[in-house]
Amino acid sequence: MLAKGDKVSVLDEAINGTVVSVKNNEVLIETTDGFMMTFLVNELIKVQETSNLMNSIKRIDLDEVSKEKTEPKPRSFVKEKKDKRDFGVPEFDLHIEKLVPNKRGMSNYDILTLQTETAKRHIEFAIRNRIPKIVFIHGVGEGILKAELDFLLGRYDGIDFQDANYQKYGLGATEVYIRQSNK
Repeated sequence: MLAKGDKVSVLDEAINGTVVSVKNNEVLIETTDGFMMTFLVNELIKVQETSNLMNSIKRIDLDEVSKEKTEPKPRSFVKEKKDKRDFGVPEFDLHIEKLVPNKRGMSNYDILTLQTETAKRHIEFAIRNRIPKIVFIHGVGEGILKAELDFLLGRYDGIDFQDANYQKYGLGATEVYIRQSNK
């Protein structure tokens, strides 16, 4: 299947090269960086020369392309039905990239602490300002932040929470409802 001189690419790695020799099930390749590496036959895939690929591509009519670019396309509108209660619901993204400009040097404990403290600040702000509903975007991940958020929310009286709208957020968000007391 593979012969000396064939251009190959390694399946699970970003390595390309040329076959130097084939012995039984092992193939010695010289990478584009000049390294000699041995792989099994089933780890490699033969690639076409780029010049052959260019010859096989259908020529595109430039007039057709410019016509498509100049003609306005009809716009399609899909109106999203909004619930009256969802108008202006504050959303807080707890991903660490949104909270700090650079997380370098922060341990996982530091990151989780910052995320939970941020959530706590937003919850207390919403309670003080009588905001009835907020949404925390925590992402799916391993579920550690979601578990910490659930634990934090469970410590407050008058707060209910559930997974947020799946269509809008997927599995990575929690809706928090704050019951208002007559004070």
